[in-house]
Amino acid sequence: MLRDHLKLDPRVVEELNRVILDPDNPLINQILRVVEKYGVPEEINARAREARSLTSLTQRLRNIASPYLKDLDWLMSERDKGAFVSISQYRRNVIGPQADSMYFDEAKAVTLEISALQYFPWLIKEAQEAIDRKEVMPGRYIRVRNMREQAEDQGDILAVAAAMQIVGASYVESLDTRGTDGSNVHLGGPETITGYFGGIGQPNEHVLQWVDEYLYYYTQYGINQVLNINSGTVLAGYILYKLGIDVSFKISVFMGNDNPFAVLWTLMMARLFAREDGSTPLAGFNLSNSVNNQTLELSSLIRQQLGLEGQVRIEHHITEPLKSIVRQPYNRRGQLLEVASQVPNISAKHEGGDPDVEATREHPSDILDYFRSKEEVLASGDMAKLEQNYLDKHDAVNKTAKALTEKGFAFVAARNLHRR
Repeated sequence: MLRDHLKLDPRVVEELNRVILDPDNPLINQILRVVEKYGVPEEINARAREARSLTSLTQRLRNIASPYLKDLDWLMSERDKGAFVSISQYRRNVIGPQADSMYFDEAKAVTLEISALQYFPWLIKEAQEAIDRKEVMPGRYIRVRNMREQAEDQGDILAVAAAMQIVGASYVESLDTRGTDGSNVHLGGPETITGYFGGIGQPNEHVLQWVDEYLYYYTQYGINQVLNINSGTVLAGYILYKLGIDVSFKISVFMGNDNPFAVLWTLMMARLFAREDGSTPLAGFNLSNSVNNQTLELSSLIRQQLGLEGQVRIEHHITEPLKSIVRQPYNRRGQLLEVASQVPNISAKHEGGDPDVEATREHPSDILDYFRSKEEVLASGDMAKLEQNYLDKHDAVNKTAKALTEKGFAFVAARNLHRR
């Protein structure tokens, strides 16, 4: 049969092993030299676990007298006294008493995702609104703020790491080795972000810089999940994990997974570099904004066939910033409702408010705002406007939660805040 010609030759796999294990392989040797700066994998993981512990994070905030510590105490107090709406009560608020007798398939629950949580105080404002309005907090947060800036900002990076454990949500950071420091030849500025048709890119020595930066924030702050935007750094992430370092990453929309064949390529590599137990550092990937429902369904099928359904989340943009990223109006909530019952382990990513709301704002959300320094945002007087953009995204998250609930679909919100 014609199909039989596609069978992979086991001898090729052996050849790949020979290349990778060759002590003279310069690429592998360069990565190993970076790793050796931080120790052996067991030591690296132990340092990350200690740095990630809630006790360690709060103590470090205490040591610098961070104003964010009181906000974390408030967040824990509100969580512990049950101030946030329970999932069952939320469903009753949306549907009525009949919600108590309805079946919600938790195995296919949609993860509610928001992007980007640039500043810790925004999370507290979001939590206050969620309590007051009996809304749900997202189960997943994306950050795109400059790493060095947030590390120097009164413990912002520590406060967010602690808050994610308090609320029971997953989150991902975006390393600075994506060219936004001026070192990337692809970026004369954010306006040239896709000008080289390779996404943001990681040219030349950036892969090794990315590995170095990743291991620094992993060991110093316990950050174990970051954004990945380039095939070279994706491979580097697989190598780190294969070496025994418990890192994790999600692949960005900038990688351009816009068809099921690209998804097959992405997931084949995840499977090829999985550990003996079948685990992979690939936690999820954003599909391109151009995908349709057939792409989602075929991508889900491929993921299931490769045994990665429970490990790798498909992250689908429901909303996008009004400016500088996609043609508007952009709202894929209806599309999500059509596939939610067919595609498990999917997240609904809200990177903008609903377009009709955004259009009314003096400063609608703009993807280029991600590249602005806090100093410049404050000097321009735009901080309150950017915070409103973030709260519009929170509102979009809750519109999706409501729409899912009305259709009888389950969702994943911040697990520690919203009791079942």
